[in-house]
Amino acid sequence: MMHAIDTAVFPIAGLGTRFLPATKSIPKEMLPVLDKPLIQYAVEEAKAAGIKKFIFITSKDKEAIENHFDRYLFLEDFLQKNGKEKELQLIKDCHLDTGDAVFIRQQEPLGLGHAILCARHFVGDRPFGVILADDLIVSNQPCLGQMIHHYKGGNMVALMNVDREDTKRYGIIQPQLIEGKMVRASGVVEKPDPSMAPSTMAIVGRYILDPSIFYDLLHKEKGVGGEIQLTD
Repeated sequence: MMHAIDTAVFPIAGLGTRFLPATKSIPKEMLPVLDKPLIQYAVEEAKAAGIKKFIFITSKDKEAIENHFDRYLFLEDFLQKNGKEKELQLIKDCHLDTGDAVFIRQQEPLGLGHAILCARHFVGDRPFGVILADDLIVSNQPCLGQMIHHYKGGNMVALMNVDREDTKRYGIIQPQLIEGKMVRASGVVEKPDPSMAPSTMAIVGRYILDPSIFYDLLHKEKGVGGEIQLTD
């Protein structure tokens, strides 16, 4: 019997260099899209998919994210006394209840694979989701929710079709079997030259991983950039 997936990992330790200079003093996950930061969209997607346990892999100077999901009693009291019920509800919607959220420091910048490895003692022995907050995905049915609905074991990634000339920007899968929206992959190539790309199916920042991935990550040699690469 397949256990329900109720845990998600949010790797948010990166420096956000692609978004400089905006991210010099603000975590990239706190950059607003309309009236909400990226990380809140990610958490809302996870909640809508049935996630109950939220594990954030952070680094130095990311306290703003932890504060965003904490309660701010002084502000709540101010809004309530001044009849600002709409604004009060907005900040209450940001809360993660005590015990539902775990914040773990990634002490060295050793890549996405290493960030996920940092969560191993808190995930346990059940499959879990991973959301990269800077990949904002808008859909009527949350992306992670769609994945959980179709999940039948093993490791799973979300895909999107890209133009061939853009394959050099993504991890590209080698498709083995295509059945509707589901694709079985026999391999992944990280940022291939368009002329060598095995397909135009690119991985985007949503994963469901089997806990056996931790053994692989723990024993994997460092890859490109001296980092432990999840793609490897």
